[in-house]
Amino acid sequence: MRVFGYLCGVALAATFLGGCAAHQPASEQALEEARLSFQSVKEDPNVLRAAPKDVIRAGESLARAERLSSYWGSGDDVRHYAYLSQRYAEIARQHSDISLNQERAAKLELERQRLQLTLREAKLLSVQQHNGWLEEQMVSLATSETERGLVMTLGDMLFDAGRADLQPAANRTVLKLVQFLQINPQRRVRIEGYTDNTGDAAENLELSRARAQAVADLLVDLGVDAKRIQVVGYGVDFPVAENASARGRAQNRRVEIVFSDERGQLGAER
Repeated sequence: MRVFGYLCGVALAATFLGGCAAHQPASEQALEEARLSFQSVKEDPNVLRAAPKDVIRAGESLARAERLSSYWGSGDDVRHYAYLSQRYAEIARQHSDISLNQERAAKLELERQRLQLTLREAKLLSVQQHNGWLEEQMVSLATSETERGLVMTLGDMLFDAGRADLQPAANRTVLKLVQFLQINPQRRVRIEGYTDNTGDAAENLELSRARAQAVADLLVDLGVDAKRIQVVGYGVDFPVAENASARGRAQNRRVEIVFSDERGQLGAER
C-alpha cells in the first residue's frame, strides 16, 4: 500500500508540473514516452509486486525531468532524466517477466511430480486389467478412426492463449496417454499441431509446432522414450471447420495425436 501511495503522489506531481510550461519538441517527446512507460508499469500489479523499487526510481526520474522542463533545466537534462525513467520502467518490466516465468516453471515442476506419483500408483493394477481399461479409454478419447489411424484431439482450451504452455486441464488426458504407451511399448505416436488462420502464417506455423512439442516434452518428462514420438506442425493447413466463426477457429486450434498400429507402424504424414 505504501508503494501504491508513493507512486500515486509521484504521478500527480509529474502531471501537475507537466502542464506548467511548453517544451522543446525533442524534450516533449522524451517526456511523453517516459510518462507512458511509467504509467504502464505503475498500473501493472505484477510489476509492482516483482520490482517496486525500480518502479519508484522510474517515477522519481520522471518527476525530476518534469521539474527541469518546467523551470530551470536544459533540454539535454530533461531528455537525460526522461531516458532514466524509461530505462527503470523497462528494468521493472523485465524483472516482472523473470519472476512470472520462474513461478510458472515451479508450478509445472510440481505438476510433473504429481503426475509421476499418479503413474506409480496406477501400477498397482494388474497389467492385464489395466491394459483393457486403457484400450477402452483411448478409444473413447479419440475423435475418429481415420486413414492415418486412431486420432486423439487436444483442443485449444488446454493451452494458454497464443502460447504453447499446457494448462493443468490437459494433465488427465496426457496421463492416460502415458499409461497406455507404458504398457504398449511397441506403439508410437505422431503429435501434430494446427492453428486457425488468424495472424501471420509463419508465426502460426511456429506456434503449431511449439504446441505439439510441448505435449511431446511432457510425455518424455513422464517417462516415454523420445524415439517413440514424432512432432510436426501444420499451422493453418488442414482445418476441420470454417475459420469464419469463433467456434470454427477454436476447433481448428488443436493438437492431434495419431497412434501407430500394434506393430509400431504410423500412417503417412499429411
